[in-house]
Amino acid sequence: MRKNSVKNTRINGEVQRVLAEIIRGEIKDPRISQWTSVVAVEVAPDLKSCKAFISVLGGKETQEATLQGLKSAEGFIKNKLAKAINLRNTPAITFVMDQSIEYGVNMSRKIDEVIARDQANAAEEDETAQEVDE
Repeated sequence: MRKNSVKNTRINGEVQRVLAEIIRGEIKDPRISQWTSVVAVEVAPDLKSCKAFISVLGGKETQEATLQGLKSAEGFIKNKLAKAINLRNTPAITFVMDQSIEYGVNMSRKIDEVIARDQANAAEEDETAQEVDE
């Protein structure tokens, strides 16, 4: 089975949906932030392993605590996943912190700063040009 086959794409989507439900509603670990989302899932073509990319809203400490909580609950999550999705093999889950949302927010903030600085420079140049004309 190819990595990007239709079957694999459907399995990725279903595993992502079920993982999000399990993390949101069934895990009682206080280390896991309420603001945890499953951004993407990559299930290996042989269905033996799975990378779950998660995003956590909060500081570095919150992200690390959530990752530790999820790693300690891997067995519970795999059991729930096996009951929810009928696959020949239930994949072993590896949680990976996804920084793309944080990166996007940071880049957006930098773009806004540059735009504000350009507008300030343009206003300053207009004032200088008006003084010279007078």
